[in-house]
This record gives sequence, C-alpha cells and structure tokens, in this order.
Amino acid sequence: MQIIFEAISENKAGLKWQNIFKRSWPAYKRWYLSEGIGKRPTYRTCLTKLKNYMPEIVPAYESLCELAGGSDLAARFLSLYNPPAYISGCSQLIWLEDRPRLIRNYDYSPKLLDGMILKSKWLEHDVIAFSDCLLGVLDGINHHGLCVSLTFGGSRQVGEGFGIPIILRYILETCESAKQAEQALMRIPTHMAYNVSVVDKDADFFTAHLFPGRETEIIEHKRIATNHQSFDKQWESYARASATLEREQRLEDLLNDKSISFNQMLNAFSLAPLYSTNYISGFGTLYTSIYYPIEKVIEIRWPDSNWILGFEHFAQGQRVIQYHPTGAMTLQAI
Repeated sequence: MQIIFEAISENKAGLKWQNIFKRSWPAYKRWYLSEGIGKRPTYRTCLTKLKNYMPEIVPAYESLCELAGGSDLAARFLSLYNPPAYISGCSQLIWLEDRPRLIRNYDYSPKLLDGMILKSKWLEHDVIAFSDCLLGVLDGINHHGLCVSLTFGGSRQVGEGFGIPIILRYILETCESAKQAEQALMRIPTHMAYNVSVVDKDADFFTAHLFPGRETEIIEHKRIATNHQSFDKQWESYARASATLEREQRLEDLLNDKSISFNQMLNAFSLAPLYSTNYISGFGTLYTSIYYPIEKVIEIRWPDSNWILGFEHFAQGQRVIQYHPTGAMTLQAI
C-alpha cells in the first residue's frame, strides 16, 4: 500500500484544485452515496446551514462548487453537512516546555487519505493544511500561528451537524487565536464525536470534546487527545482495536516526565503504542505532523524521512510512501 503525498500551492482555488477534484470525486461520490441519496440533506439545506453557522466561508464554498462542475451532488458533498459516518485513530499532544508546538500522529487507512498538503488563501488568511474531503482540514496552521488538529471521539452516535474537517477549515480561515477558535467550536454543531487540539503562537491552548446534540466541552488545561471522551461510555471494541486508552496513558506518562526533551517526545511518536502499523485494519500511522506556531512551519515525518514546509518557503512536490505491516518507507521525492 502506498500514498503519494503532494504539496500544492494555490492561493485561490483554481485549476490545481479542480484537477484534484476530478481525480478524487469518483471515490468520494461512492462514499457520499454509500447509505443512499435519501440519507443526505438537500442542497438548499446544506447551503442554509453553512450560511447560518459559517457564513464567511460561503464565497469560497461556492467557488469550489463551480470548479466541481456545479452539480447538485458535489455541492451537497462539499458542504460536509450531515455526511456519512467515518472513523479514524490519531494521537496528538501540545508541547509548551520551551515554545508552543503541536504534535500529531494521523492513523487511518492508506487507501482513504487524500495526501494533499495545500497552501492557500481562500479568504483573508494564508493557510497550510492537510486536506480532507477536498474542502476540509485534518490538521493545519494559518499565518497568525494558529494550529489545529482533530481525532475521532470514539462514539457510534451520529447526529445533525457538520463533518469536523470543514469546521477546522473554517477556524483556520477566520480565526487568529485559540480564544476565537474556542468560540467557533462552541457554536458550530458536529455530526459525530471528535476531539480537537488548538494552540496559538502565544501558547494559549485547549482541547475540545465535540459531541452531536451536546454542548462542546472545552478543557483548557488538557494537552493530549486520543480517541475517547470523558463523558461518553467507551465503544469497547473500537477502544481495543485503536488502543486509545494505551496511547492516552503513554502521552500522560510522557508529559509527566519533566526531564524529557522535545526530540525525545518526537521519537516517542515513532514508537508503539503511539505509532501503529495496523494498516490493514485502517489504524496505521500514515504521518506525524509537527506544527511550530512561532516559526509558522509544518514538519511532516515518516520513520526514515521528513518534509518541512512554511509560508515563506513552500516547495511544491511529491513524496511517495510505501506502507508495510512493519512500518513505512520513503520510495522517492519528486
């Protein structure tokens, strides 16, 4: 199994984004229709919800819909309002000991990752982020030094709301600080349980537990997140398969060790239980991303290589990563 990671710079979405859409749309269309078209909201509902909760992003959304060909189905999909359920793994930690940083492992199936790191300026903020669902964000940073990342929250429950990737996109496009991000997360509904880690250049940070139909819980002093929440009963089979409790305990142990250095912390993210090779079951670690809010840089790591991208120096290109049960190996850089 392999992923082609691609760094793309395109301020306003145009031909580059359109080519990615054409390449990705068949698979996303199958996923979006996996429960039948009747399960998905109408375009009018999607647009109304976007205008109600994230009005600033509507011009960018409409531009993407045009680039996608203007079809009703693509427009509904791109809103990410009430999409089909999906789950992943992931571990993330906010480092504060010398200067703020956000470290995260993204655990998912190699067959389902976009692999696109997009530098853009859709609204007023420059953004570098791992793309998801063509409009959304898995983790990212804006030019104000605001950093965000997500993990699945570990519950089967599905409700009325947005997929978390578009909420993170909205935060990076419109917010300058952790406090502003907190306000956005408190008012925008999500369709599933997610944990969101946020840190800014001033070392203001928090972890948010989002759950459909409930008020978002902001935990101001929590610096770690895996794949469960404090107020919801564990989905036990998922918890075992994803090792969420073991990963949380490992992160807590690392944070409690006051002698540990930043490099030692990074190395721990390349080792079990934080690093997983369970790619066949969809819980393998696909990349480690490290966000540097002050430097405004993202570093992407694999076991034998790394890739550094920033707002001042963003070299477009590709990295081809081959995944095996024993780990990941870089094949080539293009």
